[in-house]
Amino acid sequence: MKKWILAAAISVALAGCASQESPINLPVGVTLLETVKVAESEIGIPYKKYQLANGLTVILHHDDSDPLVHVDVTYHVGSAREFEGRSGFAHLFEHMMFQGSQHVGDEQHFKTVTEAGGTLNGTTNTDRTNYFETVPSNQLEKMLWLESDRMGFFLPALTEEKFEVQRETVKNERAQRIDNQPYGRMGEKFNQAFYPQGHQYSWPVIGWPDDLERANLDDVKHFFQRWYGPNNATLTIGGDFDEFQTLAWVNQYFGEIPAGPEVKADDKQLLTLDKTRYISMEDKVHLPLLRIAFPTVYARHQDEAALDLLSNILGGGKTSIFYKNLVKDGYAVQAGVNHPCQELACQFSMFALANPAKGGNLADIEKLMKQSIAEFEQRGVTDDDLKKVKVQFEAGTIFGLQSVSGKVATLAFNQTFFGDPDMISADLKRYANVTKADVMRVFDKYIKNKPMVVMSVVPEGQEQLIAHEDTFTPSALTVSHTAVEGVADHKQIVSGFDRSIMPGAGPAPVLTVPKLWTGKLANNIEVMGTESEETPTVELVIYLNGGHRLVPVEKAGLAGLTAAMLNESSMKRSSEELAQALEMLGSSVSFGSSAYQSYVKISTLTSRLDETLAIAQERLFEPAFKPEDFDRLKQQQLQSLQHMMSDPNFLANTAFDALMYGSDSPLGVSRSGTLESVSSLTLDDINAFYQKQYRAGNAQIIAVSDLSESEIMDKLAGFSHWKGEATSLPKLADLPKLQGGIIYILDKPGATQSVIKIGKRALPYDATGEYFKSYLMNYPLGGAFNSRINLNLREDKGYTYGARSYFAGGIEQGVYQAQASVRTDVTSLALVEFFDEIKKYSQSGMTDEELAFMRASISQGNALDYETPYQKAGFMRRIQRYQLDTDFTKQQTNITNSISKDELNKLARKQLNLNSMLVLIVGDKALIEANIKALGYPVEDLEL
Repeated sequence: MKKWILAAAISVALAGCASQESPINLPVGVTLLETVKVAESEIGIPYKKYQLANGLTVILHHDDSDPLVHVDVTYHVGSAREFEGRSGFAHLFEHMMFQGSQHVGDEQHFKTVTEAGGTLNGTTNTDRTNYFETVPSNQLEKMLWLESDRMGFFLPALTEEKFEVQRETVKNERAQRIDNQPYGRMGEKFNQAFYPQGHQYSWPVIGWPDDLERANLDDVKHFFQRWYGPNNATLTIGGDFDEFQTLAWVNQYFGEIPAGPEVKADDKQLLTLDKTRYISMEDKVHLPLLRIAFPTVYARHQDEAALDLLSNILGGGKTSIFYKNLVKDGYAVQAGVNHPCQELACQFSMFALANPAKGGNLADIEKLMKQSIAEFEQRGVTDDDLKKVKVQFEAGTIFGLQSVSGKVATLAFNQTFFGDPDMISADLKRYANVTKADVMRVFDKYIKNKPMVVMSVVPEGQEQLIAHEDTFTPSALTVSHTAVEGVADHKQIVSGFDRSIMPGAGPAPVLTVPKLWTGKLANNIEVMGTESEETPTVELVIYLNGGHRLVPVEKAGLAGLTAAMLNESSMKRSSEELAQALEMLGSSVSFGSSAYQSYVKISTLTSRLDETLAIAQERLFEPAFKPEDFDRLKQQQLQSLQHMMSDPNFLANTAFDALMYGSDSPLGVSRSGTLESVSSLTLDDINAFYQKQYRAGNAQIIAVSDLSESEIMDKLAGFSHWKGEATSLPKLADLPKLQGGIIYILDKPGATQSVIKIGKRALPYDATGEYFKSYLMNYPLGGAFNSRINLNLREDKGYTYGARSYFAGGIEQGVYQAQASVRTDVTSLALVEFFDEIKKYSQSGMTDEELAFMRASISQGNALDYETPYQKAGFMRRIQRYQLDTDFTKQQTNITNSISKDELNKLARKQLNLNSMLVLIVGDKALIEANIKALGYPVEDLEL
């Protein structure tokens, strides 16, 4: 039976029915607070909310559509709980919580979850920290054991060594995600100007570097004691589980943990600025950027929804005023407006990436932004403005409920910040009730003629491009005399049972592969689909064999630019009119391209499928290919290419492919093209590639929806008149002869990290042959978090935020790579560790323990493979693309469980010969070259 209403009735969804029940056999100390049921005529997430005697809130959401569970523990603590000069604790602590506890050994948290076939992570923001796992349903008790042990028994396992290693890991994360990224430091500098000094949001979540150095082990202990009690946490479990057994486990593992100190929510006060503040920064970027923000309200304030609608009207896509005035006219490569909200404050934020071809002067961009704001005041709000945002919000709500993890995240978020998990209906009403007058009122109150922060980010040496000279300089930080306040005396409890015994797994869940159907349209286009009744949605992907591989090297970038043109005007309607039509449906139709395919992705509510398909067909079959669209998109692609040249990872990927496949092969040239190739493209090239690529003979379709096979095939009849034979791929150029053992250096002056890539050409994709077996072989070396390479370089040495190795195979070629971004000062040392690990593994292979870990992790992980529509679509596309048996995953499981260690180790010797591999390093040559040459390997300079 379908659990969702028809989308036509969505807009009248009502709240779920909340009630209190008194089920028998509740464990002692467990109280049922509420039960929320959702009728078939409603949108929502059914759940039950309980509380333990120690204050832990427990939310259970049952969903037996897939044999998995998602466990989330959210603590109401983020960087906003820190003090000035003592930043970074919440995020550092997120890392520390994965380092073992009294009954869980070092590095065993990741190993235990991965071996169980699951995935896991943790995240920190300004207001909360959460830890989560998705595992097969028979592994639930084990997850509760893990989470409870670090909640109640973390401190006995905390050591100075672990603390120092994780402090280094956080430094590496900062270097990789902030210091070594274009615009990476913009956010933290902006917030210093936007918030008053000492405000909880005025420092970065990851912390200031000096503050991280200032931290000590006692600070970490006190932070845990203050904030990580059960009374400051919400445990949310979603998926396929037995309710009463789960409650018994929750009570057993969490019930004896004592409550921590009382936690109160911080006061919420609306922020204001006394005057406009201008700030600027030079960075290693190509595109000047202007960012403006106004202080407004805080999350779930009565004006939040109206401000969200205002931001959408001003800068929410192709129908917005910002797009029309800045992007459409070519002054900006990209521009937008949004209204992100946090627990204590929101920012009405707008940005534009200036187009250097039109000067790139940010004073001109600021003027255009202000003119756009003034234009809104004159234009006002239309009925369509209100309708499209409401429709999009409704559709987005439903699409967000396609996974158990999405539903659990929603429940946990709402409970943590608002004490009420069931807010979907209230949110729908909130946005449905916004009026034109509301939008104009909040515009007048928070935006019109109000002070703002204006930040210019310009390329190094181009200070003349800033919008205005700086009028604000942050004051020197005041370092708080203490890192944590309100810490109570902490006495470590002794458990009432033996926690050192890890719970076993329950009976293996029955894994049900999606039931697939295949069909053909009247013109022989193959269609593969499956019926999924969890949401009233349709996900369609039309794949066209070809993509970048079909393009001559001298025209690299053509496949992507053609797809971008198909996202623009048709013969009947302009880009803006088509975008407006999709927004009014809450649907999306997106053209794109990849190495071997072009594609059309279609997402819609089922009730709006006909109208959405009509738009897709209009774009596909009747493109206008207007010269003005072409000129704008070509310029954007050229500017984007120059922007990406400041990204070390793009440089590394591009240079590595060129080494592997040669500059005469499309595989050796970026799909984005080069400045030379894109500059040479013409509208005639677009038309010619469209005729060659977008033919029925190249097309295959994947469909996931709540419709039956016959219903979907009827809906797809509009594609039956599509004509054209399949296009053959041109012959690949001869591959270059690789000289192993050479280290290539691509210089990036000033880089704070070095990107290391070690690899060779390898095997094309196969599902059950040597490629798949090589994937199994590599898993203990570099395919999991607790692989040898990552544990060495990240956890033991503290050189990197993460290191991996993998085989990646396509239909013609494949590659093996080991890679990491490491601190500049340890580049040569990290290289030695990579070499040592690969050599050792090649010579000695995996251990019996690693073999058992690999088998358990990969075979049990299959339970997570088919949950969401796009997971199902990806599964079907592999079958369709590589002509696989529909039971290929069963064959893979048999191979995984039966392949011998000897066979895998023979593969390691064959595939992991380090002498056949190239090494590429993108980093600051002046700082790294001497130490690399001292290793004794031949070193060559490389340029793009």
